[in-house]
Amino acid sequence: MKKILLIGTGGTIASQLTADGLAPELTSEQLLAQIPSISEICRVESVQLLNLDSTNIAPEHWLRMVRCIRKHYKDYDGFVLTHGTDTMAYTAAALSYLIQQSPKPIVLTGAQKPIGFDVTDSKANLKDAFRVASSDMPGVSLVFNGKVILGTRAQKIRSKSFEAFSSINYPALGVLRDGVLLPYIRQECGPEPVFYEALDTRVSLLKLIPGTDPALLDFLLERSDALVIESFGVGGLPEYEGADFCGSVCRWTERGRLVVLTTQVQNEGSDLGVYHVGHRLKAVPGVLEAFDMTTEAVTAKLMWILGQTRDAQQAQRLFYAPVAHDILWPAER
Repeated sequence: MKKILLIGTGGTIASQLTADGLAPELTSEQLLAQIPSISEICRVESVQLLNLDSTNIAPEHWLRMVRCIRKHYKDYDGFVLTHGTDTMAYTAAALSYLIQQSPKPIVLTGAQKPIGFDVTDSKANLKDAFRVASSDMPGVSLVFNGKVILGTRAQKIRSKSFEAFSSINYPALGVLRDGVLLPYIRQECGPEPVFYEALDTRVSLLKLIPGTDPALLDFLLERSDALVIESFGVGGLPEYEGADFCGSVCRWTERGRLVVLTTQVQNEGSDLGVYHVGHRLKAVPGVLEAFDMTTEAVTAKLMWILGQTRDAQQAQRLFYAPVAHDILWPAER
């Protein structure tokens, strides 16, 4: 029987009602006490790393998770992290870059309703997470509502429903039906994991709306090492009177900043070459295109890349080098 480490970080799954609303209160041991049937799936030990609402999860906490997994990696066959749903996709992406090629499963899960509620998805999600952690599915994944989603492709799509996450621009790795795991895709892995423990958190996000003030771009790039711009449709920058977005981007990339163009549209990705508003950006050094990556993956990947190098050419090479199937070039889609 496989030996799995449960790492608690808080979230709705561990929450209880307080005078000020739901807040994480339960420990990992208390969660396990609610589902004794897990002993039929695997042997479990637990550690309480954090107890936070996932809105309060920051990159420093990702690094604490990495250090915990690294410390215990040789002692367990797999890992389950309970986590709040609101930023779980960011954490899943970040762990995919910080722990690469893991031959052991590293599974994130959580719930839309606390484990103590009469109607809850907590117990089913936890059991499914332990089933995946006890399987031969390597690497980082997110398990929720019967789906196994690649860590770099997960995105929260519903705020209340149990079917909270979707796999964006990539198939689900597998599904769980009546307690049985049906694997579809097995991630590549190495004989040993590669751990990283450096991040540059000076990464910002600008979501364009009609009439966006171009001064916002300058404000963010003055304070950041990289900026992700969520543009419209297949991608581009506005050209209305008094707005010189492209000129601002050129000035900042000349100073060594990285700018990534992505899209607000959930599926099918960007394609800057289609329209004039995007085509001219393809020739600007330092401007990268996200293609079919999620915003969560783009953000985490930039933090990871800039934690490794400050060289613009090396950063660009790393950005376009696929990690855990985070990016497919247009010809591959």
